Amino acid sequence: MKKCFLSVLFLVNTLMLSATHNRAGEITYRQISELTYEVTVTTFTYTLSAADRDELEISWGDNSSTIAPRISKTELPNYYRKNVYVATHTFPGPGVYKLLVQDPNRNLGVENIPNSVNVVFSISSILTVNSNMGENNAPILLNVPFDKAAVGYVFVHNPGAFDEDGDSLSYILTECTSINGEPIENYTLPAAKNSFSLDPVSGDLVWDYPEKVGKYNVAIEVQEWRNGKKIGVVIRDMQIDVYETDNEPPEIKVPADICVEVGEALLFPITATDPDGDSIVLTATSGIFSLTDCPATCEESTGVGTATSIFDWTPCHEAVRSQPYSVLMKVDDQNADVNLVDMKEFKIKVLAPSPVLNSVSPEGKSIRLAWEDYGTDVIAGFHIYRREGSSGYEKDDCIAGLPQSAGFEMVGYAAGSSTVSFLDLGGDEGLDFGKEYCYRIVAVYPNGTESKPSNELITTLVSGVPVMRNVSVEITDAGSGSIGLVWKKPDSIDTIPNANGPYEYRIFRSVGVNGSDFARIAVSSADLNDTTYTDLNINTSTTGYNYKVELWNLTPGWEFMVGEPGYASSLFLEGAPGDLKSLLTLSKNVPWINQRYDIFRYNSLSMYWDSIGTTNTLSYIDYGLVNGQEYRYKVRSFGGYPHEGGPKNLINWSEEIRVVPVDNEAPCPPSINVLSNCTDLYNSITWTMEPGTDCDVDASGYNIYYKGINDERLNLLTTINDGNTFSYIHQLSEEALSGCYAVSAFDIAGNESIKSTMVCIDSCNFYEIPNVFTPNGDGINDYLVAKASGLVERVDFKLFSRTGVLIFSTEEPKLNWDGKYKGETVPPGVYFYNCDVFEWRITGLEQFHISGFVHVITEEGASNDDIIY
Repeated sequence: MKKCFLSVLFLVNTLMLSATHNRAGEITYRQISELTYEVTVTTFTYTLSAADRDELEISWGDNSSTIAPRISKTELPNYYRKNVYVATHTFPGPGVYKLLVQDPNRNLGVENIPNSVNVVFSISSILTVNSNMGENNAPILLNVPFDKAAVGYVFVHNPGAFDEDGDSLSYILTECTSINGEPIENYTLPAAKNSFSLDPVSGDLVWDYPEKVGKYNVAIEVQEWRNGKKIGVVIRDMQIDVYETDNEPPEIKVPADICVEVGEALLFPITATDPDGDSIVLTATSGIFSLTDCPATCEESTGVGTATSIFDWTPCHEAVRSQPYSVLMKVDDQNADVNLVDMKEFKIKVLAPSPVLNSVSPEGKSIRLAWEDYGTDVIAGFHIYRREGSSGYEKDDCIAGLPQSAGFEMVGYAAGSSTVSFLDLGGDEGLDFGKEYCYRIVAVYPNGTESKPSNELITTLVSGVPVMRNVSVEITDAGSGSIGLVWKKPDSIDTIPNANGPYEYRIFRSVGVNGSDFARIAVSSADLNDTTYTDLNINTSTTGYNYKVELWNLTPGWEFMVGEPGYASSLFLEGAPGDLKSLLTLSKNVPWINQRYDIFRYNSLSMYWDSIGTTNTLSYIDYGLVNGQEYRYKVRSFGGYPHEGGPKNLINWSEEIRVVPVDNEAPCPPSINVLSNCTDLYNSITWTMEPGTDCDVDASGYNIYYKGINDERLNLLTTINDGNTFSYIHQLSEEALSGCYAVSAFDIAGNESIKSTMVCIDSCNFYEIPNVFTPNGDGINDYLVAKASGLVERVDFKLFSRTGVLIFSTEEPKLNWDGKYKGETVPPGVYFYNCDVFEWRITGLEQFHISGFVHVITEEGASNDDIIY
C-alpha cells in the first residue's frame, strides 16, 4: 500500500513540475445587464513550460464556478505568452463578490516567493453588483504586467489604469496569493537599497533600487471609488526581471499636468533620450486613444539615442468627466545586453466651457435668468447658483463648478441641453425685496460633471407691491366657509416712475394651495390703507386656496400693474387614520417662513380646544388614541418674513378636520436568513421582528414566499398562523435545493407587511469522486461510485491511463465503473480523470469542472477503509 501511495505522490509532483508556468495576470469585468457581467482573465505564462491551459476555472464568489475558454494566445518576447479567457455570469442578486482564478503553479525561481515552483498561482478581483449605483465596469490596465530592471538603477512601473466610467482610482501594494486566494506564506516585497513604494494617487511603482539579480513578483491593488465609496478592486500580479548590466536606462521628458477646455487643441512633442546612444522605442498608453468620439493620437517613434512622438488631441464634449485622463509614456532601449525602460505619466483634465449668462430680470417676487444656447446636446442641463451680493470670484482654468469659498448655493436645476432660461422663486424662504442677488450657472453632464462657471450677474427685486401677511381660515364649512386675508401696504410706491395714482387692489383666488388658475374675486379702490378682505361662502372643508393681491396704478394714460404680486395660500390640514393614532399632514404655499405649527384637538368634555403639541415640520402624529372614536383637529401657524422690515409674528389657522383611528397598519417586515442543509436536502428559513419608525411588531402570523430560479416570480409557499414562530424548514426535492425566499408579517386585522428583503441561496456543490477503489471481486467497494445529489443532472466523465489512453467515460452522475477496460480489470495504478458536472442552480443548469486521480487497487484484502473523498 505504501508503494502505491508513493506512486501517486510521485505522479502529482511530476505533473506539478510540468505545470510551473504562471508569471503574471489580472481579472477585469464588463457589465452587460443588471446582474450579468462578462469577465476577462488575462494571464502571462512561461512559453517553455509544458503546461498550456486551453481553459481556466473562474469562481464567482456566489458558490458557483464556470470553465472559461481561452479566446486568444499571443507569443511575446522573453518567453512570455499572453492568454485571454472570457466567460459570462449572471449573479443571483445584489452583493459584493470576489472573483477568483487559481492555477498550479508559479514559475521557478521567484526570489521573493519561497519555493515558488510549488506555489499555486491565484489572482482575484472584487465586484459590487448594485443597480442603484449605475453601471460598473472594472478599470482596464493598459500596460503589460511584466518589466525589466537593472541592479543599481531606480525602477519605475505604472499599470496604466483607465476607467471608462470615470470613477476615481487609488493604488496600494498587497501580497501575492496562492491557493483559495490566501496570501503566500513568507512572501516579502522585493529587497531594495533605499525603498520600494507605490504612489497611491498616480499608481507609480518605484523600486529604489534593486540590489540582486533575479525574478520578483509584486501585487498591485487598484481600487475603484464612486461618490466616496469603494465599488471594486482589481489585483494585478506582475513579474519584474532584474539584470546585472552596464546599460543605463533611457529617460523621458513629459509635460506637467494639463488643463484643457473642450475644443482647444493640444499639439506638442514628447522626447526620450538614451545616455548610451542605444536605439529606443517611444510609445504612449492611455484610454483617450480609444475614445469613440474624439480619440487622441501619439504615434510610436523610434530613433538612435533620441526619439520624439507628437501628441495630438482636441477634446470634445463627450470627453468631459470629473477625473483627469492619465497618459503613460514608455521608452524601451534596444541594448544588446538587456532592454531597459523608463515610464512617466502626465494627466489631462478636460473642462467644459463656461455658459454665457445674458440677463437676470426681476418678475415680482421671482427672478428670471436667461443665457445663450450652450451649443451641444451632450449635456443634461444646468445648475443654478445664487448668493447675496457680488462674489468677486475669478474663474480658475483648472476648476469646474463653483468652490464653496465663492459663497454660492445651488438653488435650482434646469433640465435639457437646449434650455436657455430659469425662474428663481426663492425656494421655501422666498426672495426678499431690497436685497442684491448674484447669480452664476454651470452646465451639467450626464455623469454629474459640471462645466466652468458662467459670468456673474446681479439684480434686486422691485419694491412697491403688496406683501401678504395672513391667509387664515375663519369658518370651516363645505359651502359657507370663509378665509380672512391681510396684506401689508406697499412701501416706496412714490419711487416708482409714473405710478402717481389713483390705485386699486385686485384680489384673485385659485383652488388648491398650489393652484395657478387665478380668478379675480374682488376690487378695492377706496383706500390704500384698507389691506384686509374676507372671502365668504366658499368650501373650506375639503380644499385649500391660493391668493394674490395686485396693486394697479390707474393714472390716466399710465394704467399698469405695479410689479408682480406675491402669492400666499391658506394652511390646509389633512388627516389619515392609523392604528391608535391620527396622522396629520399640512400643506402651504406662502412667501414667509413658519417657525412652528401648534396642534389643537377638541375636548368634548370641556368644550374647548386643547393644545396637544407643536412641530416645525409639516406633519404630526397624535398617539395614544382609541380606535373607532372620532377626533377633531385644527392647526395654528406662527411665522414671519426673515428680512429686515418684513412683517413678523404672523398667525394663521387651518380648517378643522375629523379623524377616526382604525387598525389599518401592517406590521414591520421581518429580517430573514436562509441556510441550506446539503446532507438532508432542506433549506432553513429564520426571521426576526424589529420595530421600525413607522411600523409595529404586532404580528399574528407570517407568509413565506419562494421561487426556484431567478426568472420566476415569488409565490406563496406557506402561511404560519403563529406570531411567535420564527423559523420554517423547507423540505425540498433533490432537484430544487436552490431558491429565493421572502417573508411578510400580518396582524390580527389582516394587514400584511411588505415582503422582507429577498434572500437567495444556491445549490451546494455536492459532487465528489473517491481517489481509491478496489475492484478485486470481493463484493466490497468493487465499483467507483461518486457522491452526488439529485441536483446533478449529468456529467461528462473521462478516465485516462498514465499513457493517455481513454479507459472509461460516462454521463451517469454516480459513475458506477467496475474497473474494467474492454472486459478486463485494469492493472493496479494511478488513473487521471476530467469531469464536467452539470448541476441545477438558482440561475438554471450550470456547469463546473473537476479533475484528479483515482488509485485502483486490485490486491486481495483491500477494503473501503482506503476510500478518500
